[in-house]
Amino acid sequence: MEIVQLSLLGGLLALDGTSVGQFMFSRPLVAGGLVGWLLGDPASGVAVGAVLELYLLVSFPTGGSRFPEGATATVVAVAASAVTDATGALPLAVAVGLVWGQLAGASVTYMRRLNSRLAPEPGRGHPGPRGIWVPHLRAVLVDFLRGTVVTFLGVLVGRAIVSGMHGPWALSPSDSVGLLLVGGAASVGILLRDVGGFRRRKTLFAAGLALGILGVRFL
Repeated sequence: MEIVQLSLLGGLLALDGTSVGQFMFSRPLVAGGLVGWLLGDPASGVAVGAVLELYLLVSFPTGGSRFPEGATATVVAVAASAVTDATGALPLAVAVGLVWGQLAGASVTYMRRLNSRLAPEPGRGHPGPRGIWVPHLRAVLVDFLRGTVVTFLGVLVGRAIVSGMHGPWALSPSDSVGLLLVGGAASVGILLRDVGGFRRRKTLFAAGLALGILGVRFL
């Protein structure tokens, strides 16, 4: 039942990404809190979501470009990290989530191709009200089903990988978090360059640095 709930939540968050609302619930930071609340540990969910937010800030869902699906990555990562208290569970779960986010992003591309085939053929006159809302509703349903199935498979795979981890983890908990933050810092550095670089965005850099220090203390 828990996996079913996580899968349905993944389907709803997938809708928020593009098809319905775009209320930013699908951002990793928010999605992580929602998944953590569902699993009874919202603080851990927010922590995993914060790490993934750093990694995925640089991905802009613009136009028809392919980009990782952050909501699916977050659901998978939080669900996988919750299966064990082992030190290496967090970094391994984040890695699995990032990989699954890429696969989920690829599924969005295939969904768009399917929707283009299901859309009414142009040049056949006015389709009428039913000919407009039915294809739209069908496309929303397809996106929900895609998000649900991809999340379901991702949670199964992620939990199997993390729970099957054997042998001691070489890094301490603080070192593991530091390793994740170093990778996130590289992603944020790319984002800073994309929005104008250090010379034009000194205030943004200072704010990011302060938030990063607070984040390290929090994690």
